[in-house]
Amino acid sequence: MPFVLYLLALAVFVMLAGLLPAIAADLGVTVATAGLLTSAFAAGMVVGAPVMAAFARRWPPRRTLLVCLVAFAALHVVGAVTDRFPVLLAARVFSAVANAGFLAVALNTATRLVPEHRKGRALAVLLSGTTIATVAGVPAGAMLGTAVGWRATFWAIALLCIPAAVGVLRGVDSRPVRTRGGDGRASLRAELAHLTSPRLLLAMGLGALVNAGTFAVFTFLAPVVTEVAALADVWVPVALVMFGVGSFVGVTLAGRLSDQRPCLVLAGGAPLLLAGWILLALSGSHPVALMVMILVQGAMSFGVGSTLITRVLYAASNAPTMAGAYATASLNVGAVVGPVLGALGLAAASNVMTPVWVAVGLTTAALIIMLAARGQLTTVPVTAA
Repeated sequence: MPFVLYLLALAVFVMLAGLLPAIAADLGVTVATAGLLTSAFAAGMVVGAPVMAAFARRWPPRRTLLVCLVAFAALHVVGAVTDRFPVLLAARVFSAVANAGFLAVALNTATRLVPEHRKGRALAVLLSGTTIATVAGVPAGAMLGTAVGWRATFWAIALLCIPAAVGVLRGVDSRPVRTRGGDGRASLRAELAHLTSPRLLLAMGLGALVNAGTFAVFTFLAPVVTEVAALADVWVPVALVMFGVGSFVGVTLAGRLSDQRPCLVLAGGAPLLLAGWILLALSGSHPVALMVMILVQGAMSFGVGSTLITRVLYAASNAPTMAGAYATASLNVGAVVGPVLGALGLAAASNVMTPVWVAVGLTTAALIIMLAARGQLTTVPVTAA
């Protein structure tokens, strides 16, 4: 596995942080208003992936990745020095666009750095950056923010872009991606038209459903720990770390199986994922059982979710410059929709376990669709010459 993949994973790790209460207090807004920073970032991710991939599709991957990293770092510097919430909000939106553009192109680049039949392994290495952020980034960012202020976290994110940029300079090809069309716009239309492929739509939809369930639970995990399990606040970062460790294990194991044996991962993992969400919902009041299930569900959700995102890359093989954007959009639609549905359920039922039952419903829908479409999802299309 090329070493640059691990440096690209570092760049993904660099792109996660959140210190809403401290930001709200410093800028004189409510925590609910500060929460717009998270919503704006998620929306920017969904829109930014296809827009950036289309805009920069004629550029060499190295240039696109470096532009996205530099923009991301610069926008975090802006966020670190501003005293105005609207400026910070705008910086978050545009940093999300840069983030999405980076991840979309990085997914394309990662799959070109390995043999055709190892897309899953490449994706697993890249997404390991996200799981490392869950294990280390969330607690570390909170600790840094508590010790020296939230602005220091923004400065740290900007500085951590430097080694990622060095990795891109050293390991990513400076030549543009070859496309089959002579006219760039015609070729882009052909790649966008590929979105009508039933296999691609199926993989994207299932990836969004499974990841929506994951993020519905992850977003509202803190009240489950403190209110349902009646644990002290100090156990919240422990729970997040447990989920992150499980996620890393799940992504790593799925990366070894999702290329050659996706049926094994999906047919075995999806029912276990559903059963796990039900068990977590029923065992939330038992601290030991809750922590065990958080670890297990971290592994199952990211294992199944990353395998579905790998299926997006295979289904979009005939869209070489947009495949990463489709995979990124699928992942981030789930990251946007899941917390929204979790919040709506929480408001309607006034029960902190409601987001877990939302995950049960979303995973059930995904499993039913998988069973109805069995065989289509794991077929690898032949890339046109």
